Amino acid sequence: MKAIANIQEFQKVIDQDKPVLLDFYADWCGPCQALLPTVEKLAEKYENDFEIRKINVDKNPQLAQQFKVRSIPALFVLKDKKVEKSLVGLQSEHALEQVIQEFLIPA
Repeated sequence: MKAIANIQEFQKVIDQDKPVLLDFYADWCGPCQALLPTVEKLAEKYENDFEIRKINVDKNPQLAQQFKVRSIPALFVLKDKKVEKSLVGLQSEHALEQVIQEFLIPA
């Protein structure tokens, strides 16, 4: 799973046609580290249909501020450059998969 390092990368990611799941995290955050394997697994599973990226809040404070991230992990689903759904805290794989399914483009 790729990380977004700056605003320019963020723009490229959201300019795509695919829905996007952003995972705001920090290296020192226990729940963030617990969520990481789940998010990585889903990123691999849905790589053709869904863009899943992580954003380190310590390295990208401007993006964290733009999304008004108050606590982490914070997850945002974007479709057509708009936030359609947000989740805060540790999520189960099942819960995240349901969110992804909700936004998948029908074949």
